[in-house]
Amino acid sequence: MIISEITKELNQNIDCAYKEGATKFFKEEVKIYGVRIPIVRAIARKYFQKIKNWEKKKIFSLCEKLLKKDYDVYRTIAFDWIYKIKQKFVKKDYDLFEGWVKKYVTNWAACDDFCTHSFGYLVTENPELLPKLRTMAKSKNLWERRAAAVTLIHPVKRKKHLDKVFEMAKILLKDEEDMVRKGYGWMLKEAANHYQKEVFNFVMKNKKEMPRTALRYAIEKMPVSLKKKAMSKN
Repeated sequence: MIISEITKELNQNIDCAYKEGATKFFKEEVKIYGVRIPIVRAIARKYFQKIKNWEKKKIFSLCEKLLKKDYDVYRTIAFDWIYKIKQKFVKKDYDLFEGWVKKYVTNWAACDDFCTHSFGYLVTENPELLPKLRTMAKSKNLWERRAAAVTLIHPVKRKKHLDKVFEMAKILLKDEEDMVRKGYGWMLKEAANHYQKEVFNFVMKNKKEMPRTALRYAIEKMPVSLKKKAMSKN
């Protein structure tokens, strides 16, 4: 019933011009519904009021039904609701979250939305789960590999687990996929906000093997003098 109500409201807010333009942001095929993100977020807030007192298992089940619909808007709503109940997360939710990455994350937007919020929160609050990310980092699926990196953005923003950031960067260092390179480069960039010296030293030590895309992301916010040193061939 709730999903049909959401669908009706989404249909009333389709913007054809936005739908056409949004597809240009993705190299892969993505099902774009055509509703602008601020409106989708507003709809998510509105209908969350109807389920906020449900037990977690029931909310997760409803979110999975939304994820199965495979459109960007339903995914956004599902990930929004999941993060709203983050205080209810427990360690055993890791396997469910990893499964969602495998099944429903097929582009960078879905990956980053889920992993920098809910998945990142889960491993930040339960650091004993962090070693599990290595398995994802070695997956044949590029989105799992990107997920392994961007999930660490949540803890490193909070000045936690820098060692895991460098460990992940080493695993993904020579990855052939551009989206994975950008993902771990972004992870390093966020780490550099708090640990500039350490990230710079990591880049200098590994720059001969590090793809230029990842390197540029990692040093993006550093002073010009450090950028020049990192980008030099010496």
